[in-house]
Amino acid sequence: MLVTFKSKAAADVVMYESHAKPILDMLHKDIKRGVITAAESADAVALIEKQIDSSKAHEAAEALERDVHAHHNANGDDNGHEKIEPVTFSARAYPLLDMLREAKKGNYDVLWGV
Repeated sequence: MLVTFKSKAAADVVMYESHAKPILDMLHKDIKRGVITAAESADAVALIEKQIDSSKAHEAAEALERDVHAHHNANGDDNGHEKIEPVTFSARAYPLLDMLREAKKGNYDVLWGV
């Protein structure tokens, strides 16, 4: 299922529900329908930025763990594995974060599920 975020401040942002849910849970918002008011946008931006910083700190450790598992599997060293390139939290959250920043500047709300 898709979630479409709307605001007069920016173009619509469309995300899969499974990707939007962690962000909305962090903001204590319902996935089905809701609003981040202009007054709430500053706090929402700060929370998302904090989570992005936190997730970036763990990216190197996660990449190392994936590499170790790929090279030291049950069959021994595997040099022919494909590189795993996961989409990071920051990449998934950035369009909504950008929308929230613009909404904050223009004093607009961000809505979804309407």
